[in-house]
Amino acid sequence: MWIWATLAIIFLLVLVSVIGCRRVNILRQVSREGIESDEVVQAYNRISRWPQFRLLRHIIVGEIRRYHPEGIMVDVGCGPGYLVATMAKSFRRLHIIGVDIAKEMVELATRNISALGFSEWVEFRQGDVQEMPFEDNSVDFVVSTLSLHHWSQPKQALEEIHRVLKPGGQLLVFDLRRDAKRFFYWLLRFAQTFVVPAPLRSINEPTGSILASYTSGEIEAILSETPFQQYKTKLGPGWIFMWGRK
Repeated sequence: MWIWATLAIIFLLVLVSVIGCRRVNILRQVSREGIESDEVVQAYNRISRWPQFRLLRHIIVGEIRRYHPEGIMVDVGCGPGYLVATMAKSFRRLHIIGVDIAKEMVELATRNISALGFSEWVEFRQGDVQEMPFEDNSVDFVVSTLSLHHWSQPKQALEEIHRVLKPGGQLLVFDLRRDAKRFFYWLLRFAQTFVVPAPLRSINEPTGSILASYTSGEIEAILSETPFQQYKTKLGPGWIFMWGRK
């Protein structure tokens, strides 16, 4: 019996290596997910506490650390505020402002931060990335995670971020990439079918997010049309980091 089990495992490994490591080539589909109910808000809050999201925040903070942030940092699309809390814990000298378009998320993030005891370093504001609630040249660092694929006009959003950054200010965006490895798609589809809460499945999350995301080439093209003179991308199997300096 063990022989058949071993052969099955070998077959699956070969299948993943041959098929699963190929990159997906699919047209972009605009995401329909959004904050449609309190159930969706609470579902986002719940999964944000899962170990895999804690690991993701650890990876993101490690990437931020490479750019030596200081002064005022803004998290655009901050959601329930757990990344803001992690950054507040990791960078005690920063003043961090979380911004989200959804009033419900701003209220939830404020409660979460208060419960975690980081209110002294953190504040939250409701706002849109295409019309940010900041003066020109007033922010030192902007970070955004898993939000880029929601921006209806990414070029204009990046121009708005450029406006609020001080000279020499930096931007770091983390998002899914549509040209991901095939096995990464499999993992997301499996998670959507068997793992994520029902309110998120009802808005096609997380599959909708990766289908609405951009390829690495598309992101490079968008960056080339913005005022950022310095920029680069860093690619993962199913995600991308995008950095820029004003």
